Amino acid sequence: MIGVIIGTNRPNSASRKVGIYYQKLLESLGAKSQLIDLATLPEDFAFSALYHNYGKNDLFNEFQTIVDTTHKFVFVVPEYNGSFPGVLKTFLDGLRYPDSFHYKKAALVGVSSGVQGNVAGLGHLNDILSYMETDVMGLRIKLGRIWEHFDGEDFNPRDPNDAKAQHVCNIYKRFLERQAKELIAF
Repeated sequence: MIGVIIGTNRPNSASRKVGIYYQKLLESLGAKSQLIDLATLPEDFAFSALYHNYGKNDLFNEFQTIVDTTHKFVFVVPEYNGSFPGVLKTFLDGLRYPDSFHYKKAALVGVSSGVQGNVAGLGHLNDILSYMETDVMGLRIKLGRIWEHFDGEDFNPRDPNDAKAQHVCNIYKRFLERQAKELIAF
């Protein structure tokens, strides 16, 4: 089972849509997966499930159980203020430490409306996951200018006559498929 973590709690986000695309890609390759959507976290989990309250929030405990029973993850993470959303860091902080991601496998996908595809945020997340002793794949996908290349379901250029944008869409698809195959084999 591969957990597809949607790295934001923003409703109907581009990251969620890319995560659903990735989940379908995994299924087409014969891998089972499950969305772990941070938009469904308990609203008060930062106060009711962390530190001295660990284990006391039944809804958050369901997320812990999913992480415990999953051994490979894809993090689909939007750029937010030059890094990644705080809800993802708070989610990681709320999980049991140190073993929640200990020796598990992870792939990283960055999403942004800008050109860099959240390269800085993926670097920050890689550092955190490495500290948690997670094996992070070297191939990190950076999906820049997402709304020019993704229609909410597939990688299609906003302008179907834009050959350069079509080329970028093809590259994105090819790299996502390569990463998914490598994660399955990882």
